[in-house]
Amino acid sequence: MTEMKGYRKFHVYKVHGRMLTAFLLALCLVFAPESAAYAAQNTGGASVPAEPQIQAQGAVVIDAATGQVLYGKNENTKYYPASITKLMTALLVIENCDLNGTVTFSKTATTNLEAGAVSLGMVEGDQLTVRQCLYALLLKSANEVGNALAEHVSGSISAFASLMNQKAAALGCTNTHFVNPHGLNDPNHYTTPYDMALIARAAFANSTLREIDTTLSYKLPATKKSDARTITMGHKMLYPNDSRYYEGIIGGKTGFTSLAGNTLVTGAERNGVRLVAVVMKANGTHYADTKALLDYGFAKMASASSGPGPSPQTSGGDPSASPQAQAPADGDAADTSGPVVDPGVVPGTDSRQDSLQGTNTQQSGQNTGWIQDSTGWYYRKPDGTYAAGEWLNLDGVEYWIDPNGYMATGWRLFVNGDWYYFRSSGAMAKDYWVQDNGKWFYLGGNGVMMKNAVAPGGYILDADGVWNEN
Repeated sequence: MTEMKGYRKFHVYKVHGRMLTAFLLALCLVFAPESAAYAAQNTGGASVPAEPQIQAQGAVVIDAATGQVLYGKNENTKYYPASITKLMTALLVIENCDLNGTVTFSKTATTNLEAGAVSLGMVEGDQLTVRQCLYALLLKSANEVGNALAEHVSGSISAFASLMNQKAAALGCTNTHFVNPHGLNDPNHYTTPYDMALIARAAFANSTLREIDTTLSYKLPATKKSDARTITMGHKMLYPNDSRYYEGIIGGKTGFTSLAGNTLVTGAERNGVRLVAVVMKANGTHYADTKALLDYGFAKMASASSGPGPSPQTSGGDPSASPQAQAPADGDAADTSGPVVDPGVVPGTDSRQDSLQGTNTQQSGQNTGWIQDSTGWYYRKPDGTYAAGEWLNLDGVEYWIDPNGYMATGWRLFVNGDWYYFRSSGAMAKDYWVQDNGKWFYLGGNGVMMKNAVAPGGYILDADGVWNEN
Protein backbone atom coordinates (compact mmCIF):
# COMPACT_ATOMS: atom_id res chain seq x y z
CA MET A 1 0.00 0.00 0.00
CA THR A 2 1.47 3.33 -1.03
CA GLU A 3 1.10 6.11 1.51
CA MET A 4 0.43 9.59 0.17
CA LYS A 5 1.88 12.45 2.18
CA GLY A 6 -0.30 15.54 1.88
CA TYR A 7 1.69 18.59 0.88
CA ARG A 8 1.64 21.58 -1.45
CA LYS A 9 4.44 23.22 -3.41
CA PHE A 10 4.88 26.96 -3.24
CA HIS A 11 7.18 28.90 -5.56
CA VAL A 12 8.43 32.05 -3.85
CA TYR A 13 10.09 34.76 -5.89
CA LYS A 14 11.80 37.92 -4.63
CA VAL A 15 10.92 37.23 -1.02
CA HIS A 16 13.67 37.70 1.52
CA GLY A 17 14.55 38.62 5.11
CA ARG A 18 11.64 39.12 7.47
CA MET A 19 9.10 38.68 4.69
CA LEU A 20 10.34 35.12 4.04
CA THR A 21 10.27 34.26 7.74
CA ALA A 22 6.76 35.61 8.19
CA PHE A 23 5.57 33.82 5.04
CA LEU A 24 6.93 30.44 6.16
CA LEU A 25 5.47 30.88 9.63
CA ALA A 26 2.08 31.59 8.14
CA LEU A 27 2.31 28.42 6.06
CA CYS A 28 3.14 26.39 9.17
CA LEU A 29 0.13 27.78 11.01
CA VAL A 30 -2.19 27.06 8.12
CA PHE A 31 -0.98 23.63 7.05
CA ALA A 32 0.67 22.05 10.13
CA PRO A 33 -1.15 18.79 10.94
CA GLU A 34 -0.86 19.44 14.65
CA SER A 35 -2.64 22.79 14.43
CA ALA A 36 -5.84 23.17 16.44
CA ALA A 37 -7.89 23.84 13.31
CA TYR A 38 -6.63 20.67 11.66
CA ALA A 39 -7.25 18.60 14.79
CA ALA A 40 -10.80 19.91 15.15
CA GLN A 41 -11.52 19.26 11.47
CA ASN A 42 -10.28 15.69 11.68
CA THR A 43 -12.13 14.78 14.87
CA GLY A 44 -15.43 16.19 13.78
CA GLY A 45 -14.89 19.10 16.16
CA ALA A 46 -14.99 16.77 19.16
CA SER A 47 -12.84 17.72 22.13
CA VAL A 48 -10.31 15.20 23.39
CA PRO A 49 -10.65 14.81 27.17
CA ALA A 50 -7.77 15.68 29.47
CA GLU A 51 -5.96 12.67 30.92
CA PRO A 52 -7.08 11.68 34.42
CA GLN A 53 -4.98 12.43 37.49
CA ILE A 54 -4.50 9.02 39.11
CA GLN A 55 -3.09 8.74 42.62
CA ALA A 56 -2.59 4.96 42.67
CA GLN A 57 0.80 3.64 41.62
CA GLY A 58 -0.62 1.55 38.77
CA ALA A 59 -3.79 1.89 36.71
CA VAL A 60 -5.31 1.23 33.31
CA VAL A 61 -8.62 1.55 31.49
CA ILE A 62 -9.25 -0.47 28.33
CA ASP A 63 -11.95 -0.78 25.72
CA ALA A 64 -13.36 -4.25 26.40
CA ALA A 65 -14.40 -4.64 22.77
CA THR A 66 -10.88 -4.41 21.37
CA GLY A 67 -8.54 -4.58 24.38
CA GLN A 68 -7.14 -1.18 23.41
CA VAL A 69 -5.52 0.78 26.25
CA LEU A 70 -7.26 4.16 26.60
CA TYR A 71 -5.09 5.31 29.49
CA GLY A 72 -2.34 3.65 31.48
CA LYS A 73 -0.10 4.48 34.41
CA ASN A 74 2.61 1.88 35.00
CA GLU A 75 0.16 -0.52 33.40
CA ASN A 76 2.87 -3.13 32.74
CA THR A 77 4.45 -2.95 36.20
CA LYS A 78 4.06 -5.99 38.46
CA TYR A 79 2.07 -5.55 41.68
CA TYR A 80 0.49 -7.79 44.27
CA PRO A 81 -3.17 -8.15 43.24
CA ALA A 82 -4.77 -9.21 46.56
CA SER A 83 -8.39 -10.36 46.17
CA ILE A 84 -8.96 -9.16 42.61
CA THR A 85 -7.30 -12.54 41.94
CA LYS A 86 -10.71 -14.04 42.68
CA LEU A 87 -12.09 -12.89 39.32
CA MET A 88 -9.78 -15.40 37.65
CA THR A 89 -10.78 -18.06 40.16
CA ALA A 90 -14.48 -17.45 39.58
CA LEU A 91 -14.10 -17.52 35.80
CA LEU A 92 -12.28 -20.87 35.85
CA VAL A 93 -14.81 -22.38 38.25
CA ILE A 94 -17.73 -21.33 36.04
CA GLU A 95 -16.00 -22.70 32.96
CA ASN A 96 -15.14 -26.04 34.56
CA CYS A 97 -17.90 -26.89 37.04
CA ASP A 98 -21.55 -27.75 37.41
CA LEU A 99 -22.79 -24.87 39.56
CA ASN A 100 -25.16 -27.22 41.34
CA GLY A 101 -22.33 -29.52 42.38
CA THR A 102 -21.31 -29.87 46.04
CA VAL A 103 -18.09 -28.47 47.44
CA THR A 104 -16.82 -30.19 50.58
CA PHE A 105 -14.37 -28.12 52.62
CA SER A 106 -11.14 -29.87 53.60
CA LYS A 107 -8.88 -29.19 56.55
CA THR A 108 -6.24 -27.81 54.18
CA ALA A 109 -8.71 -25.40 52.59
CA THR A 110 -9.90 -23.99 55.89
CA THR A 111 -6.57 -23.69 57.68
CA ASN A 112 -4.19 -22.60 54.92
CA LEU A 113 -4.79 -18.88 55.58
CA GLU A 114 -2.71 -16.04 56.97
CA ALA A 115 -3.71 -14.19 60.11
CA GLY A 116 -6.49 -11.64 59.59
CA ALA A 117 -7.62 -13.07 56.26
CA VAL A 118 -11.32 -12.63 55.46
CA SER A 119 -13.25 -15.87 55.90
CA LEU A 120 -16.68 -17.33 56.54
CA GLY A 121 -15.40 -19.47 59.41
CA MET A 122 -15.88 -22.67 57.42
CA VAL A 123 -14.46 -25.84 58.96
CA GLU A 124 -13.54 -29.30 57.71
CA GLY A 125 -16.60 -31.15 56.46
CA ASP A 126 -18.76 -28.09 55.73
CA GLN A 127 -20.55 -28.20 52.38
CA LEU A 128 -21.91 -25.60 49.96
CA THR A 129 -22.90 -25.75 46.32
CA VAL A 130 -20.50 -24.34 43.73
CA ARG A 131 -22.97 -21.52 43.10
CA GLN A 132 -23.14 -20.62 46.80
CA CYS A 133 -19.36 -20.68 46.96
CA LEU A 134 -19.14 -18.25 44.04
CA TYR A 135 -21.37 -15.76 45.84
CA ALA A 136 -19.23 -16.12 48.96
CA LEU A 137 -16.08 -15.66 46.86
CA LEU A 138 -17.14 -12.56 44.93
CA LEU A 139 -19.34 -10.79 47.50
CA LYS A 140 -17.72 -11.67 50.82
CA SER A 141 -14.24 -12.36 49.37
CA ALA A 142 -13.93 -15.38 51.66
CA ASN A 143 -10.46 -16.85 51.27
CA GLU A 144 -11.10 -20.40 52.45
CA VAL A 145 -13.86 -20.58 49.84
CA GLY A 146 -11.25 -19.86 47.17
CA ASN A 147 -9.17 -22.75 48.48
CA ALA A 148 -12.15 -25.10 48.52
CA LEU A 149 -13.15 -24.20 44.97
CA ALA A 150 -9.58 -24.73 43.77
CA GLU A 151 -9.51 -28.18 45.30
CA HIS A 152 -12.94 -28.94 43.86
CA VAL A 153 -11.81 -28.05 40.32
CA SER A 154 -8.25 -29.36 40.25
CA GLY A 155 -7.73 -31.53 43.31
CA SER A 156 -5.15 -29.22 44.88
CA ILE A 157 -4.32 -25.54 45.17
CA SER A 158 -1.07 -25.95 43.25
CA ALA A 159 -2.82 -27.73 40.37
CA PHE A 160 -5.45 -24.98 40.23
CA ALA A 161 -2.72 -22.33 40.21
CA SER A 162 -1.26 -24.02 37.14
CA LEU A 163 -4.68 -23.80 35.51
CA MET A 164 -4.84 -20.11 36.40
CA ASN A 165 -1.48 -19.48 34.76
CA GLN A 166 -2.48 -21.38 31.64
CA LYS A 167 -5.65 -19.31 31.36
CA ALA A 168 -3.75 -16.08 31.94
CA ALA A 169 -1.34 -16.94 29.11
CA ALA A 170 -4.25 -17.80 26.82
CA LEU A 171 -5.77 -14.37 27.51
CA GLY A 172 -2.54 -12.64 26.49
CA CYS A 173 -1.11 -11.95 29.96
CA THR A 174 2.69 -11.79 29.85
CA ASN A 175 3.58 -10.47 33.32
CA THR A 176 1.34 -12.57 35.54
CA HIS A 177 1.99 -15.51 37.85
CA PHE A 178 -0.49 -17.00 40.30
CA VAL A 179 0.23 -19.41 43.16
CA ASN A 180 -3.13 -19.38 44.95
CA PRO A 181 -6.83 -18.78 44.19
CA HIS A 182 -7.42 -15.92 46.64
CA GLY A 183 -4.55 -13.42 46.35
CA LEU A 184 -3.11 -13.52 49.86
CA ASN A 185 0.47 -12.31 50.00
CA ASP A 186 3.09 -14.40 48.23
CA PRO A 187 6.23 -13.07 46.49
CA ASN A 188 5.49 -15.27 43.45
CA HIS A 189 1.88 -14.12 43.13
CA TYR A 190 1.68 -11.00 40.98
CA THR A 191 0.12 -9.38 37.93
CA THR A 192 -0.01 -5.99 36.21
CA PRO A 193 -2.89 -3.54 35.72
CA TYR A 194 -2.99 -4.37 32.01
CA ASP A 195 -2.88 -8.15 32.50
CA MET A 196 -5.58 -7.88 35.14
CA ALA A 197 -7.71 -5.88 32.73
CA LEU A 198 -7.43 -8.70 30.18
CA ILE A 199 -8.54 -11.19 32.82
CA ALA A 200 -11.45 -8.98 33.88
CA ARG A 201 -12.41 -8.45 30.25
CA ALA A 202 -12.86 -12.23 29.87
CA ALA A 203 -14.61 -12.49 33.24
CA PHE A 204 -17.17 -9.80 32.42
CA ALA A 205 -17.89 -11.47 29.09
CA ASN A 206 -19.31 -14.40 31.08
CA SER A 207 -23.00 -13.80 31.80
CA THR A 208 -23.10 -16.11 34.84
CA LEU A 209 -20.19 -14.30 36.46
CA ARG A 210 -21.77 -10.90 35.76
CA GLU A 211 -25.03 -12.03 37.33
CA ILE A 212 -23.30 -13.13 40.53
CA ASP A 213 -20.92 -10.19 40.55
CA THR A 214 -23.69 -7.58 40.44
CA THR A 215 -25.72 -9.12 43.28
CA LEU A 216 -25.83 -6.80 46.30
CA SER A 217 -26.81 -9.41 48.91
CA TYR A 218 -27.12 -13.17 49.10
CA LYS A 219 -28.31 -15.57 51.81
CA LEU A 220 -26.04 -18.50 52.64
CA PRO A 221 -27.32 -21.61 54.43
CA ALA A 222 -26.29 -22.61 57.94
CA THR A 223 -22.92 -24.33 58.42
CA LYS A 224 -21.36 -26.12 61.38
CA LYS A 225 -20.29 -22.93 63.15
CA SER A 226 -22.83 -20.44 61.80
CA ASP A 227 -26.55 -20.02 61.33
CA ALA A 228 -27.90 -18.97 57.94
CA ARG A 229 -26.60 -15.50 57.12
CA THR A 230 -26.74 -12.79 54.48
CA ILE A 231 -23.56 -11.55 52.83
CA THR A 232 -23.27 -8.27 50.94
CA MET A 233 -21.23 -6.96 48.02
CA GLY A 234 -17.96 -5.27 48.93
CA HIS A 235 -17.64 -3.10 45.79
CA LYS A 236 -19.25 0.22 46.77
CA MET A 237 -19.72 1.53 43.23
CA LEU A 238 -22.56 -0.99 42.76
CA TYR A 239 -24.85 0.54 45.40
CA PRO A 240 -27.26 3.14 43.95
CA ASN A 241 -27.56 4.88 47.34
CA ASP A 242 -23.81 5.15 47.84
CA SER A 243 -22.03 8.35 46.85
CA ARG A 244 -19.49 6.22 44.97
CA TYR A 245 -22.17 4.58 42.77
CA TYR A 246 -21.28 4.49 39.08
CA GLU A 247 -24.02 4.24 36.46
CA GLY A 248 -23.62 1.34 34.08
CA ILE A 249 -21.39 -0.82 36.28
CA ILE A 250 -21.49 -4.49 35.25
CA GLY A 251 -19.23 -6.00 37.90
CA GLY A 252 -16.01 -5.69 39.80
CA LYS A 253 -13.85 -6.89 42.67
CA THR A 254 -12.10 -5.22 45.57
CA GLY A 255 -8.82 -6.26 47.14
CA PHE A 256 -6.52 -5.32 49.99
CA THR A 257 -3.45 -6.69 51.73
CA SER A 258 -0.63 -5.01 53.59
CA LEU A 259 1.66 -5.43 50.55
CA ALA A 260 -0.87 -4.85 47.78
CA GLY A 261 -2.57 -1.80 49.23
CA ASN A 262 -6.01 -1.15 47.77
CA THR A 263 -6.71 -2.87 44.46
CA LEU A 264 -9.91 -2.53 42.46
CA VAL A 265 -11.29 -3.93 39.20
CA THR A 266 -14.43 -2.44 37.68
CA GLY A 267 -16.39 -3.02 34.48
CA ALA A 268 -18.92 -0.50 33.17
CA GLU A 269 -21.00 -0.18 30.03
CA ARG A 270 -22.75 2.84 28.52
CA ASN A 271 -24.31 3.27 25.10
CA GLY A 272 -22.87 0.00 23.86
CA VAL A 273 -19.33 0.83 25.01
CA ARG A 274 -17.85 -1.49 27.64
CA LEU A 275 -14.77 -0.47 29.63
CA VAL A 276 -12.60 -2.24 32.20
CA ALA A 277 -10.69 -0.18 34.77
CA VAL A 278 -8.00 -1.55 37.09
CA VAL A 279 -6.36 0.27 40.00
CA MET A 280 -3.41 -1.26 41.88
CA LYS A 281 -1.29 -0.20 44.86
CA ALA A 282 -3.64 2.60 45.93
CA ASN A 283 -3.81 4.21 49.32
CA GLY A 284 -7.51 4.85 49.82
CA THR A 285 -7.99 6.53 46.41
CA HIS A 286 -9.14 3.41 44.53
CA TYR A 287 -12.76 4.52 44.04
CA ALA A 288 -11.90 8.09 43.02
CA ASP A 289 -9.21 6.78 40.67
CA THR A 290 -11.62 4.30 39.13
CA LYS A 291 -14.26 6.96 38.52
CA ALA A 292 -11.64 9.16 36.87
CA LEU A 293 -10.51 6.29 34.64
CA LEU A 294 -14.02 5.37 33.54
CA ASP A 295 -15.09 8.98 32.96
CA TYR A 296 -12.01 9.52 30.83
CA GLY A 297 -12.51 6.27 28.92
CA PHE A 298 -16.12 7.00 28.01
CA ALA A 299 -15.26 10.58 27.02
CA LYS A 300 -12.39 9.37 24.84
CA MET A 301 -14.56 6.75 23.15
CA ALA A 302 -17.24 9.35 22.47
CA SER A 303 -14.60 11.64 21.00
CA ALA A 304 -13.27 8.90 18.75
CA SER A 305 -16.73 7.94 17.48
CA SER A 306 -17.42 11.50 16.31
CA GLY A 307 -14.40 11.61 14.00
CA PRO A 308 -14.36 11.49 10.19
CA GLY A 309 -15.28 8.48 8.13
CA PRO A 310 -18.45 6.59 7.24
CA SER A 311 -21.47 6.50 9.47
CA PRO A 312 -21.74 3.35 11.60
CA GLN A 313 -25.49 3.31 10.93
CA THR A 314 -25.30 3.13 7.17
CA SER A 315 -24.98 0.01 5.09
CA GLY A 316 -22.55 -0.53 2.26
CA GLY A 317 -22.52 -1.93 -1.23
CA ASP A 318 -20.11 -4.33 -2.89
CA PRO A 319 -19.27 -3.32 -6.46
CA SER A 320 -17.68 -6.12 -8.40
CA ALA A 321 -16.08 -3.61 -10.74
CA SER A 322 -14.08 -0.44 -10.10
CA PRO A 323 -15.45 2.56 -8.17
CA GLN A 324 -16.44 4.01 -11.54
CA ALA A 325 -19.25 1.47 -11.91
CA GLN A 326 -22.53 3.33 -12.41
CA ALA A 327 -24.80 0.65 -10.93
CA PRO A 328 -22.69 -1.64 -8.75
CA ALA A 329 -24.14 -4.98 -7.74
CA ASP A 330 -24.76 -5.53 -4.06
CA GLY A 331 -22.26 -8.25 -3.24
CA ASP A 332 -23.93 -8.85 0.10
CA ALA A 333 -27.20 -9.89 -1.46
CA ALA A 334 -26.31 -13.56 -1.35
CA ASP A 335 -25.26 -13.36 2.29
CA THR A 336 -28.48 -12.17 3.91
CA SER A 337 -29.26 -15.57 5.38
CA GLY A 338 -26.53 -15.06 7.99
CA PRO A 339 -23.44 -17.06 8.86
CA VAL A 340 -22.92 -20.67 7.95
CA VAL A 341 -24.47 -22.66 10.77
CA ASP A 342 -22.61 -25.60 12.21
CA PRO A 343 -24.20 -29.02 11.56
CA GLY A 344 -26.84 -29.92 14.11
CA VAL A 345 -27.72 -26.34 15.00
CA VAL A 346 -30.99 -24.94 13.71
CA PRO A 347 -31.13 -21.14 13.99
CA GLY A 348 -34.03 -19.87 16.02
CA THR A 349 -34.54 -23.07 18.03
CA ASP A 350 -32.63 -21.82 21.07
CA SER A 351 -33.57 -18.80 23.19
CA ARG A 352 -30.47 -16.82 24.00
CA GLN A 353 -32.09 -15.01 26.90
CA ASP A 354 -33.20 -18.24 28.54
CA SER A 355 -29.92 -20.04 27.96
CA LEU A 356 -27.85 -17.17 29.33
CA GLN A 357 -29.76 -17.35 32.59
CA GLY A 358 -28.62 -20.92 33.11
CA THR A 359 -25.20 -22.47 33.51
CA ASN A 360 -23.34 -22.43 30.23
CA THR A 361 -21.03 -25.27 31.18
CA GLN A 362 -23.89 -27.65 31.77
CA GLN A 363 -24.59 -27.45 28.04
CA SER A 364 -20.95 -27.79 27.01
CA GLY A 365 -20.62 -29.38 23.59
CA GLN A 366 -24.34 -29.04 22.81
CA ASN A 367 -25.64 -26.67 20.13
CA THR A 368 -22.16 -25.31 19.55
CA GLY A 369 -21.93 -22.71 16.81
CA TRP A 370 -24.09 -19.94 15.37
CA ILE A 371 -27.54 -19.34 16.84
CA GLN A 372 -30.03 -16.66 15.82
CA ASP A 373 -32.68 -14.85 17.83
CA SER A 374 -34.84 -11.79 17.21
CA THR A 375 -31.86 -9.47 17.77
CA GLY A 376 -29.24 -11.17 15.60
CA TRP A 377 -26.64 -13.91 15.46
CA TYR A 378 -24.56 -15.02 18.42
CA TYR A 379 -22.04 -17.82 18.90
CA ARG A 380 -21.78 -20.59 21.47
CA LYS A 381 -18.26 -21.94 21.86
CA PRO A 382 -17.41 -25.62 22.45
CA ASP A 383 -17.00 -25.03 26.19
CA GLY A 384 -20.61 -23.82 26.40
CA THR A 385 -19.78 -20.13 26.88
CA TYR A 386 -20.87 -17.38 24.53
CA ALA A 387 -18.48 -15.25 22.52
CA ALA A 388 -18.57 -11.56 23.47
CA GLY A 389 -16.20 -8.66 22.82
CA GLU A 390 -13.85 -10.81 20.75
CA TRP A 391 -12.77 -11.86 17.28
CA LEU A 392 -13.70 -15.28 15.89
CA ASN A 393 -11.79 -16.91 13.04
CA LEU A 394 -13.97 -19.67 11.64
CA ASP A 395 -12.91 -21.54 8.51
CA GLY A 396 -10.66 -18.65 7.55
CA VAL A 397 -13.41 -16.02 7.92
CA GLU A 398 -13.05 -13.34 10.61
CA TYR A 399 -16.06 -12.17 12.61
CA TRP A 400 -16.34 -9.54 15.32
CA ILE A 401 -18.64 -10.37 18.25
CA ASP A 402 -19.58 -7.18 20.06
CA PRO A 403 -19.56 -6.80 23.87
CA ASN A 404 -23.28 -7.64 23.95
CA GLY A 405 -22.51 -10.99 22.35
CA TYR A 406 -23.92 -10.34 18.86
CA MET A 407 -22.21 -10.65 15.49
CA ALA A 408 -21.24 -7.29 14.02
CA THR A 409 -22.50 -6.14 10.63
CA GLY A 410 -21.94 -2.87 8.79
CA TRP A 411 -19.42 -0.23 9.85
CA ARG A 412 -17.62 -0.49 13.17
CA LEU A 413 -15.14 2.07 14.57
CA PHE A 414 -12.46 0.74 16.91
CA VAL A 415 -10.90 2.90 19.60
CA ASN A 416 -7.61 3.32 17.73
CA GLY A 417 -9.54 5.13 14.98
CA ASP A 418 -9.64 2.23 12.51
CA TRP A 419 -12.87 1.57 10.62
CA TYR A 420 -13.89 -1.96 9.67
CA TYR A 421 -16.80 -3.12 7.56
CA PHE A 422 -18.62 -6.39 8.23
CA ARG A 423 -20.79 -7.81 5.49
CA SER A 424 -24.35 -8.98 6.16
CA SER A 425 -22.94 -12.47 6.63
CA GLY A 426 -20.76 -11.07 9.42
CA ALA A 427 -17.56 -11.65 7.45
CA MET A 428 -14.95 -8.92 7.85
CA ALA A 429 -14.51 -7.21 4.48
CA LYS A 430 -10.99 -7.33 3.01
CA ASP A 431 -9.76 -6.00 -0.35
CA TYR A 432 -13.28 -4.71 -0.75
CA TRP A 433 -15.03 -1.56 -2.04
CA VAL A 434 -18.00 -0.20 -0.04
CA GLN A 435 -20.36 2.50 -1.28
CA ASP A 436 -21.89 4.62 1.47
CA ASN A 437 -24.19 7.58 0.76
CA GLY A 438 -22.72 7.94 -2.70
CA LYS A 439 -19.11 7.80 -1.48
CA TRP A 440 -16.66 4.99 -2.07
CA PHE A 441 -14.40 3.52 0.63
CA TYR A 442 -11.83 0.75 0.40
CA LEU A 443 -11.05 -1.92 3.01
CA GLY A 444 -7.46 -3.15 2.72
CA GLY A 445 -6.08 -6.64 3.03
CA ASN A 446 -6.08 -6.41 6.84
CA GLY A 447 -9.71 -5.23 6.91
CA VAL A 448 -8.90 -1.64 7.91
CA MET A 449 -10.43 1.17 5.87
CA MET A 450 -7.60 2.91 4.01
CA LYS A 451 -7.02 6.66 4.34
CA ASN A 452 -4.52 9.00 2.67
CA ALA A 453 -3.55 6.14 0.41
CA VAL A 454 -3.86 4.72 -3.08
CA ALA A 455 -6.19 1.73 -3.44
CA PRO A 456 -5.50 -1.00 -6.01
CA GLY A 457 -6.12 0.36 -9.48
CA GLY A 458 -4.62 3.73 -8.63
CA TYR A 459 -7.67 5.18 -6.89
CA ILE A 460 -6.67 7.99 -4.51
CA LEU A 461 -8.30 7.98 -1.05
CA ASP A 462 -8.41 11.18 0.99
CA ALA A 463 -7.95 11.71 4.74
CA ASP A 464 -11.50 10.51 5.38
CA GLY A 465 -10.97 7.39 3.28
CA VAL A 466 -13.17 8.62 0.43
CA TRP A 467 -12.19 7.96 -3.17
CA ASN A 468 -11.39 11.34 -4.65
CA GLU A 469 -12.51 11.34 -8.27
CA ASN A 470 -10.54 14.50 -8.91
